[in-house]
Amino acid sequence: MVDVSIIIPTLNEEAALPKTLRSLQSLREKGVEIIVVDGGSTDATLQIAKQFNVQVVHAEAGRANQLNAGAQFANGNVLLFLHADTLLPGDAYELLLAHRNSHVYWGRFDVKLDSQKLIFRVIEMMMNWRSRLTSIVTGDQAMFVSKSLFERVGGFPEISLMEDVAISKILKNLSAPICLKQRVITSSRRWVEWGVLKTVFLMWRLRWAYFFNVHPDVLAKKYNRNKVKNCA
Repeated sequence: MVDVSIIIPTLNEEAALPKTLRSLQSLREKGVEIIVVDGGSTDATLQIAKQFNVQVVHAEAGRANQLNAGAQFANGNVLLFLHADTLLPGDAYELLLAHRNSHVYWGRFDVKLDSQKLIFRVIEMMMNWRSRLTSIVTGDQAMFVSKSLFERVGGFPEISLMEDVAISKILKNLSAPICLKQRVITSSRRWVEWGVLKTVFLMWRLRWAYFFNVHPDVLAKKYNRNKVKNCA
């Protein structure tokens, strides 16, 4: 029986994926199942996944769809959803097993951004504080949930953006999240590439718009337009 399954959605993540998969090798030795759910990468993502000999699932691109596909494939009692550019703390396995006998079990880690600039200490502090205050977990924080509870709520809502916020709203009505103080280290590349203040303001605008019931498809278009503009 598998205790923990780690699900990593990917789409052209050849730059970040090797470091992440390398960091998970010690967990594989403990029996952790690692699943890469690819949404149609055109770079070397799939070859990298095969080199590390992890499970590979193919799914239609879209974070919610990919995460649900990975969860359906997973055998673990606990599901952990991990970004391709995020590293778990060394004691993650033990932390996850500490509550595995609970049927209503979900939560996240605190987050640390990998840039050394002071502004990122402020951003990560606000992210962790906001999550504790609202019981909303975002993808950067490596959400985990018991598979029984995940299936009970029907998985991630199949929406084009804010799927992590949407499932958090459902889960927190059943139980408060476990907010671990141990930190995952996630890439600050989005803030660096797009501009720190522009990225912060964009994400806050999108979340407020979602709070006021703007459709996720509209929000996704705004997010993707910004992504294209800043990557051009």
